[in-house]
Amino acid sequence: MTEQLTDSEIRRSRLSAYVMETRAELKKVVWPTRDQAINLTIVVLTVVLIMTGILWGIDAVFSQFFKFFLG
Repeated sequence: MTEQLTDSEIRRSRLSAYVMETRAELKKVVWPTRDQAINLTIVVLTVVLIMTGILWGIDAVFSQFFKFFLG
């Protein structure tokens, strides 16, 4: 005779397998060093500030354009 698993047992088994696989994958990750993380943060913040300025400029131009033509 084969033993039937309940839905609850199947879910628990799947969850357990998922957690074990996730932990195994996290062990493979190469985390950045502190210096790399700081440098990447600076790059991201710089790009965000540049894009903010560009979008502000485009918005200002369009605002003036529509104020001029639409009153």
